[in-house]
Amino acid sequence: MVPVTDLQEMYEAMVTARHYEERLQEEYLEGKQPAFDISAGPIPGELHLAAGHEASGAGVCQHLRDDDTVTAPHRPHHIAVAKGVDLKRMTAEIFGRETGLSKGKGGHMHLFDPDVNFACSGIIAEGCPPAVGAGLAAKKRNTDSVAVAFLGEGAIDQGAFLESLNMAAVQDLPVVFVVEDNDWAISMPKERVTDVENGAQRAGGFDLPGTRVDADDAVAVYEAAREAIGRARDRNGPSLLEVQVHRRMGHFMGDPQAYRSDEDEEAAQQRDSIDRLEADLRAHGVDNETVASLRSSAQERVEEAIEWAKEQPEPEPADAHEDVFTNPPSGVTDSEPNAAKTETGGDD
Repeated sequence: MVPVTDLQEMYEAMVTARHYEERLQEEYLEGKQPAFDISAGPIPGELHLAAGHEASGAGVCQHLRDDDTVTAPHRPHHIAVAKGVDLKRMTAEIFGRETGLSKGKGGHMHLFDPDVNFACSGIIAEGCPPAVGAGLAAKKRNTDSVAVAFLGEGAIDQGAFLESLNMAAVQDLPVVFVVEDNDWAISMPKERVTDVENGAQRAGGFDLPGTRVDADDAVAVYEAAREAIGRARDRNGPSLLEVQVHRRMGHFMGDPQAYRSDEDEEAAQQRDSIDRLEADLRAHGVDNETVASLRSSAQERVEEAIEWAKEQPEPEPADAHEDVFTNPPSGVTDSEPNAAKTETGGDD
């Protein structure tokens, strides 16, 4: 039985994430049409939105604490919202502003919030090794923290994922791997790129539990995640969880989706996990006024974050030389174009 308070919190997180993606879509397309220009508008560059994935992030992260580590893939916003990442600073980061999580330098695929131990990456399956590292650290420190690595179904053939499963199993680490199956590995249907229909079967090769949630259902995800995260927190080892989700938008903004049938797109629009969870709330006696209040609060929070982010200053160009592994040689940023050559003795 799921507590009503958890249902309400998941619902608010999911509505927040959905409205956030829809509003980012609007902001992103500003200035990029009619001829799509990826460099134009308030959000330049690529943008991968996760509308239709909300049940996965909310159902899993409802069991997590701030000291638990979460790594996410390049479609991360719904997970970040559910984990409690600062929404204003995350939005400022997406808009490339100075007050963003990484001073506007990382963008939407490289969000990092140490206050809640959240990070993501644009490199496929890259979050798996750091999650294993966090699990190993928790084990060595003798704490009950856990780590969760989210990835897409197209990433389960990557070496980083398979190597991470192996190390987590061998070291008996408190790590949960969550595969989000939205049926499409970019533009390729799952069955054309992966040898198993059920990604949770990958667990069998490493002698660890594997579970698949076939329905895009936050409650079903919540229950499966409760078991997997509970095992990890009790030091009973890692687990693999695959969750069926649906991509309501293209792989990235501007994706014409010519590879996708109209029937598939329509089916994704109809499988709405938010509507399903709203029905669950009403079945638990939550009245219309409360549901409307949760939705209104979520939407207001998103609007406030976007307006705040748009008002924030852009970084100075010279700031690109800060927060890097090595700073440029003396003179590179001087106004004289040959200053660096003079100080370093030329090109030789």
